Amino acid sequence: MTRSATNKPDSEGIKKEFTFRFYAELNDFLTLNRKQKAFVHAFKTPITVRETIESLGVPLSEVDMILVNGTSADFEHKLSECDYISVYPVFETLDVSVITKVRKTALRTTLFVVDTHLGKLAKYLRMLGFDTLYRSDIGDDEIIAVAKKEKRIILTRDKSLLRSKEISHGYFVRSTEKHEQLREVVDKFDLRSQFKSFTRCITCNTSLVKTDKEEIRNRVEEDIFRIFNAFFYCKQCDKLYWKGSHFKRMETYIRDLI
Repeated sequence: MTRSATNKPDSEGIKKEFTFRFYAELNDFLTLNRKQKAFVHAFKTPITVRETIESLGVPLSEVDMILVNGTSADFEHKLSECDYISVYPVFETLDVSVITKVRKTALRTTLFVVDTHLGKLAKYLRMLGFDTLYRSDIGDDEIIAVAKKEKRIILTRDKSLLRSKEISHGYFVRSTEKHEQLREVVDKFDLRSQFKSFTRCITCNTSLVKTDKEEIRNRVEEDIFRIFNAFFYCKQCDKLYWKGSHFKRMETYIRDLI
């Protein structure tokens, strides 16, 4: 869908038409009649790319690249009548830093903070070795603050949370099933090469320390002490971990993910 450009200057407060095309999972935030196709929408001008995307209900934190008439643009780019705006989702698996003007750098250190709806996902991510902050009572304001301070990716089932202008990296988890949620996040952020399974406490997120077997003789049952040789300790929770049947089940699942 194309329209001829005009050289007339924008008049203050006059509605003008623009054509938008949102790609891939960004369509999840659009109404049905706008999904997976170009559509025309009128806005009062002058107006920026940021203002139009926010008005259409798409969180800026899920946007990684914007093209206006085929040329890369940032959020503050002022639109002209008949502009064609193409909006692309976060490319964590592809470095678009030489093209995009939306972000200064890609977020390559993978740290997460998850909302209260994703407790199981948090445990699974920790099991894979990812630094993942989660509390059952954590609020939206705290999630945003810690994500901004520690450069963490927000994972949420709350679309409204991602609309905050303070968020630079966030992702709306589509699946409602815990195993599929893990697979979705692993695929989305291309995490397979970063797996460091069973190096982090699934309860509190603290890194585990391998401990001498003799030091924990009196803390485990005799059969467990006899069968297993490797034990890992969480200083925060004062918990011991060993590679028992639960470990083997999860190891099989992780191998399937890989």
